[in-house]
Amino acid sequence: MIYILLFYEFFKIGLFAIGGGLVTVPFLFDLTTRYDWFTTQNLADMIAVSESTPGPLGVNMATYVGYTTAGFWGSIAATLGLVSPSVIIIVIIAKLLRKFGQAQSVQSVLSGVRPAVLALILCAGIAIGKMAVTNWTCAIIGLIFMAMVHYVKIHPIAYICLGAVVGIVLKL
Repeated sequence: MIYILLFYEFFKIGLFAIGGGLVTVPFLFDLTTRYDWFTTQNLADMIAVSESTPGPLGVNMATYVGYTTAGFWGSIAATLGLVSPSVIIIVIIAKLLRKFGQAQSVQSVLSGVRPAVLALILCAGIAIGKMAVTNWTCAIIGLIFMAMVHYVKIHPIAYICLGAVVGIVLKL
Protein backbone atom coordinates (compact mmCIF):
# COMPACT_ATOMS: atom_id res chain seq x y z
CA MET A 1 0.00 0.00 0.00
CA ILE A 2 2.84 2.43 0.80
CA TYR A 3 4.27 1.86 -2.69
CA ILE A 4 0.99 2.85 -4.33
CA LEU A 5 0.75 5.91 -2.08
CA LEU A 6 4.32 6.97 -2.90
CA PHE A 7 3.68 6.46 -6.62
CA TYR A 8 0.40 8.41 -6.43
CA GLU A 9 1.78 11.37 -4.47
CA PHE A 10 4.85 11.70 -6.66
CA PHE A 11 2.76 11.21 -9.80
CA LYS A 12 0.74 14.25 -8.75
CA ILE A 13 3.95 16.20 -8.13
CA GLY A 14 5.34 15.15 -11.51
CA LEU A 15 2.11 16.09 -13.22
CA PHE A 16 2.21 19.68 -12.00
CA ALA A 17 5.95 20.32 -11.56
CA ILE A 18 6.35 22.11 -14.87
CA GLY A 19 9.64 23.97 -15.02
CA GLY A 20 12.15 21.75 -13.28
CA GLY A 21 13.21 20.38 -9.94
CA LEU A 22 12.80 23.50 -7.83
CA VAL A 23 9.13 23.58 -8.76
CA THR A 24 8.75 20.31 -6.82
CA VAL A 25 9.79 22.01 -3.57
CA PRO A 26 6.39 23.58 -2.72
CA PHE A 27 4.76 20.20 -3.35
CA LEU A 28 7.32 18.51 -1.10
CA PHE A 29 6.60 21.07 1.63
CA ASP A 30 2.97 20.04 1.34
CA LEU A 31 3.96 16.39 1.80
CA THR A 32 5.70 17.26 5.09
CA THR A 33 2.36 18.44 6.49
CA ARG A 34 0.40 15.40 5.36
CA TYR A 35 2.82 12.52 5.98
CA ASP A 36 5.66 11.77 8.37
CA TRP A 37 7.94 10.68 5.56
CA PHE A 38 10.40 13.55 6.13
CA THR A 39 10.67 16.86 7.98
CA THR A 40 11.30 20.33 6.62
CA GLN A 41 14.88 20.03 7.90
CA ASN A 42 15.23 16.76 5.93
CA LEU A 43 13.86 18.65 2.93
CA ALA A 44 16.52 21.35 3.29
CA ASP A 45 19.20 18.66 3.47
CA MET A 46 17.70 16.86 0.45
CA ILE A 47 17.78 20.06 -1.58
CA ALA A 48 21.42 20.69 -0.66
CA VAL A 49 22.47 17.14 -1.53
CA SER A 50 20.33 16.99 -4.67
CA GLU A 51 21.76 20.25 -5.97
CA SER A 52 25.28 18.91 -5.45
CA THR A 53 24.82 15.49 -7.02
CA PRO A 54 24.32 14.50 -10.64
CA GLY A 55 20.80 14.14 -11.88
CA PRO A 56 17.61 16.15 -11.74
CA LEU A 57 16.72 17.62 -8.37
CA GLY A 58 13.15 16.31 -8.34
CA VAL A 59 14.21 12.78 -9.24
CA ASN A 60 16.94 12.78 -6.60
CA MET A 61 14.48 13.93 -3.94
CA ALA A 62 11.77 11.45 -5.00
CA THR A 63 14.28 8.63 -4.86
CA TYR A 64 15.49 9.73 -1.42
CA VAL A 65 12.00 10.08 0.04
CA GLY A 66 10.93 6.75 -1.41
CA TYR A 67 14.03 5.03 -0.07
CA THR A 68 13.80 6.47 3.43
CA THR A 69 10.07 5.74 3.56
CA ALA A 70 9.91 2.23 2.09
CA GLY A 71 13.38 1.08 1.08
CA PHE A 72 14.52 0.15 -2.41
CA TRP A 73 11.04 -0.52 -3.82
CA GLY A 74 9.79 2.72 -2.29
CA SER A 75 12.50 4.62 -4.16
CA ILE A 76 11.47 2.91 -7.39
CA ALA A 77 7.77 3.69 -6.79
CA ALA A 78 8.38 7.38 -5.95
CA THR A 79 10.80 7.91 -8.84
CA LEU A 80 8.52 6.21 -11.37
CA GLY A 81 5.62 8.23 -10.02
CA LEU A 82 7.52 11.47 -10.53
CA VAL A 83 8.78 10.78 -14.05
CA SER A 84 5.73 8.99 -15.50
CA PRO A 85 3.64 12.14 -16.10
CA SER A 86 6.56 13.79 -17.91
CA VAL A 87 7.02 10.83 -20.22
CA ILE A 88 3.30 10.64 -20.96
CA ILE A 89 2.97 14.40 -21.49
CA ILE A 90 6.09 14.64 -23.66
CA VAL A 91 4.82 11.90 -25.96
CA ILE A 92 1.43 13.62 -26.28
CA ILE A 93 2.92 17.09 -26.77
CA ALA A 94 5.39 15.85 -29.38
CA LYS A 95 2.52 14.48 -31.42
CA LEU A 96 0.33 17.56 -30.95
CA LEU A 97 3.04 20.17 -31.54
CA ARG A 98 3.69 18.81 -34.97
CA LYS A 99 0.09 19.56 -35.85
CA PHE A 100 -0.80 22.57 -33.71
CA GLY A 101 2.50 24.11 -32.57
CA GLN A 102 1.96 27.44 -34.29
CA ALA A 103 -1.71 27.79 -33.32
CA GLN A 104 -2.52 30.93 -31.34
CA SER A 105 -4.35 28.96 -28.64
CA VAL A 106 -1.26 26.79 -28.01
CA GLN A 107 0.96 29.87 -27.83
CA SER A 108 -1.53 31.46 -25.39
CA VAL A 109 -1.46 28.41 -23.13
CA LEU A 110 2.33 28.42 -23.06
CA SER A 111 2.37 32.16 -22.35
CA GLY A 112 0.04 31.61 -19.40
CA VAL A 113 2.04 28.70 -17.98
CA ARG A 114 5.37 30.57 -17.92
CA PRO A 115 4.41 33.09 -15.20
CA ALA A 116 2.90 30.31 -13.08
CA VAL A 117 6.16 28.35 -13.31
CA LEU A 118 8.13 31.47 -12.40
CA ALA A 119 5.91 31.99 -9.34
CA LEU A 120 6.43 28.38 -8.20
CA ILE A 121 10.20 28.70 -8.59
CA LEU A 122 10.25 32.00 -6.68
CA CYS A 123 8.15 30.51 -3.87
CA ALA A 124 10.55 27.57 -3.67
CA GLY A 125 13.51 29.97 -3.55
CA ILE A 126 11.93 31.97 -0.74
CA ALA A 127 11.13 28.82 1.24
CA ILE A 128 14.68 27.50 0.77
CA GLY A 129 16.06 30.90 1.75
CA LYS A 130 14.06 30.87 4.99
CA MET A 131 15.49 27.45 5.85
CA ALA A 132 19.05 28.35 4.88
CA VAL A 133 19.32 31.78 6.50
CA THR A 134 19.35 30.92 10.17
CA ASN A 135 21.43 33.87 11.37
CA TRP A 136 23.12 37.05 10.17
CA THR A 137 26.30 35.22 9.21
CA CYS A 138 24.38 32.95 6.83
CA ALA A 139 22.50 35.96 5.41
CA ILE A 140 25.74 37.84 4.70
CA ILE A 141 27.37 34.75 3.17
CA GLY A 142 24.29 34.27 0.99
CA LEU A 143 24.42 37.87 -0.24
CA ILE A 144 28.14 37.57 -0.97
CA PHE A 145 27.57 34.38 -2.95
CA MET A 146 24.67 35.96 -4.83
CA ALA A 147 26.88 38.87 -5.85
CA MET A 148 29.70 36.52 -6.80
CA VAL A 149 27.42 34.34 -8.92
CA HIS A 150 26.18 37.45 -10.71
CA TYR A 151 29.58 39.10 -11.28
CA VAL A 152 32.17 36.29 -11.16
CA LYS A 153 31.48 33.72 -13.85
CA ILE A 154 32.94 30.42 -12.64
CA HIS A 155 31.51 26.91 -12.77
CA PRO A 156 28.65 26.22 -10.32
CA ILE A 157 30.59 23.31 -8.81
CA ALA A 158 33.24 25.79 -7.73
CA TYR A 159 30.59 27.73 -5.80
CA ILE A 160 29.35 24.54 -4.13
CA CYS A 161 32.90 23.60 -3.10
CA LEU A 162 33.61 27.15 -1.92
CA GLY A 163 30.37 27.11 0.10
CA ALA A 164 31.40 23.83 1.72
CA VAL A 165 34.81 25.28 2.64
CA VAL A 166 33.20 28.43 4.08
CA GLY A 167 30.79 26.28 6.11
CA ILE A 168 33.65 24.18 7.49
CA VAL A 169 35.90 27.16 8.25
CA LEU A 170 33.10 29.12 9.97
CA LYS A 171 31.73 25.96 11.63
CA LEU A 172 28.23 26.59 10.32
